[in-house]
Amino acid sequence: MAPKAKKPMPAASPTVSIDELFTTLHRHIQRSELGLTVKVSDQILSISPGDEDAMRCKIVALIKNDDFNGALTAIQEHAKISSVDFSFYTGYCLYRRNQLDEALELLKGHEGKSSNLLLQSQILYRLGKIDESLHIYQQLQKSKIDSLEINLVAALVSAGRSSEVQGTIDALRVKPTSSFELAYNVACSLIERNKYKDADQLLLSARRVGQEALLEEEFADDDIEIELAPIDVQLAYIQHLLGNTPEAIVLYSNIIKKNLADEQSIAVATTNLTALKGPKDVSDGLRKLDKLIEKGADPPTFQLARGLDLKLSQKQREALYVNRLLLLLHSNKLDQARELASALQGIFPDSITPVLLQAAMHVRENKANKAEEVLWQFASKFPEKAKTALLARAQVAAASGHRQVAAECLLKIPDIQHMPATVATIASLKEHAGDINGAVATFDASVRWWSDAMTEDNKLGVIMKEAASFKLRHGKKDEAAHLYEDLVKSHGSIEALTGLVQTAAHSNIEKAEYYEKQLKPLSGLKGIDVENLEKTFGPKHAENGPTVSIADAYETKNKEKAKKKRKRKPRYPKGFNPANPGPPPDPERWLPKRERSSYRPKRKDKRAAQIRGSQGAVAKEVDGHVNSKSNQVATSSTTTSQTATTSKNSKSSKSRKKSRN
Repeated sequence: MAPKAKKPMPAASPTVSIDELFTTLHRHIQRSELGLTVKVSDQILSISPGDEDAMRCKIVALIKNDDFNGALTAIQEHAKISSVDFSFYTGYCLYRRNQLDEALELLKGHEGKSSNLLLQSQILYRLGKIDESLHIYQQLQKSKIDSLEINLVAALVSAGRSSEVQGTIDALRVKPTSSFELAYNVACSLIERNKYKDADQLLLSARRVGQEALLEEEFADDDIEIELAPIDVQLAYIQHLLGNTPEAIVLYSNIIKKNLADEQSIAVATTNLTALKGPKDVSDGLRKLDKLIEKGADPPTFQLARGLDLKLSQKQREALYVNRLLLLLHSNKLDQARELASALQGIFPDSITPVLLQAAMHVRENKANKAEEVLWQFASKFPEKAKTALLARAQVAAASGHRQVAAECLLKIPDIQHMPATVATIASLKEHAGDINGAVATFDASVRWWSDAMTEDNKLGVIMKEAASFKLRHGKKDEAAHLYEDLVKSHGSIEALTGLVQTAAHSNIEKAEYYEKQLKPLSGLKGIDVENLEKTFGPKHAENGPTVSIADAYETKNKEKAKKKRKRKPRYPKGFNPANPGPPPDPERWLPKRERSSYRPKRKDKRAAQIRGSQGAVAKEVDGHVNSKSNQVATSSTTTSQTATTSKNSKSSKSRKKSRN
């Protein structure tokens, strides 16, 4: 038996040098072939496991491909064999995975590099810590970082410091239209400063600049629309603020229908359109917002769809949830609204908006005490944010008749406690509650506060005037006179001088006469004897004098004012010749026929009046009185009798047929 032939051994694959692999890697990077970039990087790392450049290329390719978990795994594996610091990439992956606190904690010990500081400022911005983020941006101004002014202006706007934007741009020596992103952010600052027309013009310039720049970079038309979608949304928002509701609705609707915008812009446009329509189209608004919100299982949890939690700011996310809850209230879906209100407190624990919504739910259900309790708990827990909660609690308490509670809430707000409107509100609440002494104490405390206040717009005179009027109205004349006297000495008010004279006349005549001399005399009263005037009883009615009734006087006045009416030419019907008018029209042509003089009613048939009762009875009656009737009547009765007989026969035949069946 012949021996079996041996299989040929495979030829050894030619070894590829690292230089050739790096050349291939560079080519894939230039072509943005991310998958091949990772593959070639792995080949290099299999030959040289500790190669830093290959590892960096792999991590960046994975991040650009949105594979953040793969990038974190690669960094962890490389850390076992190398001591290269990849903390920036690790922090960025955590940032993109919305693990913001972990990313911030990781970067705290690596503030030496400007890239780490820039990422740290972005994380702080996302966390809502705008002041800290702005502080880092201001530190980085000395570093030569491209487009730093864009983020700096955005941070200034978010921090509520829009008034500093123009000075910052001038200090950096850049023009607002140097890039469409910067022009957009500057326009946002103008909107915050209520300069809507200027913002509108700048946004139109930003769109033009952005379109030209993206065309130079050979972007497709759809990609250009996606990049410029935030500008379109902001243009619609300006029309919204200017009160051009139809134009704003059309712009928002076009953005949503085209679907050529990023998810963030579509979400903002949907939220603004829903808020603009309000309760007019509740079902459509709920349907659109439900597409943006995902509800979890029991216990119910809510999150935004398509990763919008990472793309929208806290303010934008709050507005989206709030609009949905308000629509649920308008549609009387109280169970769903209550469920969402409870969940929002966990989503935004430091925000007062969920607390206000929950209080509104309790008020809607006629549970005012529960609403007051919820607002008071938040005000006690967050004293720095207590102002809004206390104002809301005061409103709820005043509406439910708890006037003392409402007054106490207003007294706990130092910023507005002594303002004239607040003092008047507190005094009115206490007055209606029967606490007159409490209202007086409020006025006295405000007078003392304004007396010590060193402000240009001092309201001491207003407060003292209202306090004196209140005390005078409630019988405290001496205290009111004292306040009026202080007002006269400090402000020289004529009204205070008049009030002082009127008040002092009840208790101190000498003081009243003293200050009465300071009043200016009225013209025309010098020749009047006041004592004789007091003895008279007014003008007497003339008994025999000519009298004119009110009706006659009114009629005469109307006759004098009557104007001559202008004569107009008569208007004739079409085709009518006034020279040859023809026969005159019938004057009764508009009356019903039965009311005209020419109407003649139709004659009634006298024979029909003789028919009475049933047909058979008529036939018998005719047979019994045939001699007393005329021939004509007899003939008619005979005919009727025949007809009745025929009818009876037909009925009896039908009954027979039924009996057979």
